[in-house]
Amino acid sequence: MRKNIKVFKFGGASVKDADAIRNVASILKDYKKERLLVVVSAMGKTTNALEKVVHAFFDKKENAKDLLKQIEIEHLEISKELFGENLDYEKEVSKFVAPVNKLLQKEAIKGYDYIYDQVVSLGELLSTKLITTFLSSEKLPNYWLDARKIIKTDNTYREGNVNWKSTQKNVSRNVNSLLDVNGFVITQGFIGSSEEKATITLGREGSDFTAAIFSFCLDAESMSIWKDVPGILTGDPSLFKKVEKIDRLSYKEAIEMTYYGAKVIHPKTIKPLQNKTIPMYVKSFVDPAGEGTFIGADVDTFYPPVVVVEKDQVMLQISTKDFSFVAEHHLSFIFTLFTRYRTKVNMMQNTAISFSVCVTVKDLDRLTKLIQELKETFNVVVEKHLELVTIRHYHKSVIEQMKKHKIVMLEERIRQTIQMVMKDVPVMERK
Repeated sequence: MRKNIKVFKFGGASVKDADAIRNVASILKDYKKERLLVVVSAMGKTTNALEKVVHAFFDKKENAKDLLKQIEIEHLEISKELFGENLDYEKEVSKFVAPVNKLLQKEAIKGYDYIYDQVVSLGELLSTKLITTFLSSEKLPNYWLDARKIIKTDNTYREGNVNWKSTQKNVSRNVNSLLDVNGFVITQGFIGSSEEKATITLGREGSDFTAAIFSFCLDAESMSIWKDVPGILTGDPSLFKKVEKIDRLSYKEAIEMTYYGAKVIHPKTIKPLQNKTIPMYVKSFVDPAGEGTFIGADVDTFYPPVVVVEKDQVMLQISTKDFSFVAEHHLSFIFTLFTRYRTKVNMMQNTAISFSVCVTVKDLDRLTKLIQELKETFNVVVEKHLELVTIRHYHKSVIEQMKKHKIVMLEERIRQTIQMVMKDVPVMERK
């Protein structure tokens, strides 16, 4: 029997400044009689700023501690705007910042990914402490929960794999009892910890996945993601003038969209919900009364063309040095390297003597090392500054529109989906 528990997730845009946090509190006031667990991301662009701290620590080109101090100051300034001087909050901020400062004073013995997780996870800890303190000042009872004590993972830094058995046990022992008491439970997205208690992140934009983990383990009634858009749209409104909201999506269609790069939902989010048929809503924090988009089972509907554009793509054309066929043992070796360097292949195509793949540049250092190792065995041609366009439920007119002023490098069609790796036609060559 499903429990009457709801899980909400608020992303960085929804808590980017003092006014945004006040808006979140306004939304939560309408649910103060509910059993509600709230997952919160780092504020605004804090994760990006913390990534710069990590880069500065390794590159030694900027002072990492100065960059960290600026992030601390920004949170304290917003706290004063929200609830004035609060020594308890300032002590909490210092408590979280201190171990990161200590880490930045040492040599990076454990490597980039380990340091990344210990530093970048700070954003969620600071934002949730800020929000829980503000909610208390607004007479909204709540409990702050350290997600690292609940969500357990392996030791894969920057993309931890969840230990579902340990996580379920922790949720059952600790979270249910908190929800039985009057008040919201506020926790962090994106972070967990290994059995050795090292902080592990779940992958960039992983707060959606955190909410799905809690929803699954709590047998939640529903899960809602609050965004700055009215729901799931047929395209990115920052790229396209005419987009429309999709009112209902099946789990299958949502998984397809996230797999092909739609940024509204983290790719790992849907599966835990589908396993227990937990409905999900994508709602607008700008218009909380709006219906948003429903995602669930047994949704039978007509879908309009949906366009997903992924920029920062690189195409690797891999061929044997002796012009022999690219055989199965070659492909096995190539994919072993992709796995080692945790590089997702977005699209691939092979001919007799070459194998072309399209990947996203998420970690330039990791991609560079991958290419270097490939070149030890193969000839590798690298094409940068590309974009991958995926059209679900495509129409011919939409395809032609997307090809305008573009050169198609790779193209693949299946029954409902077309993918094209493209680059811009030079301005002088356009008709």
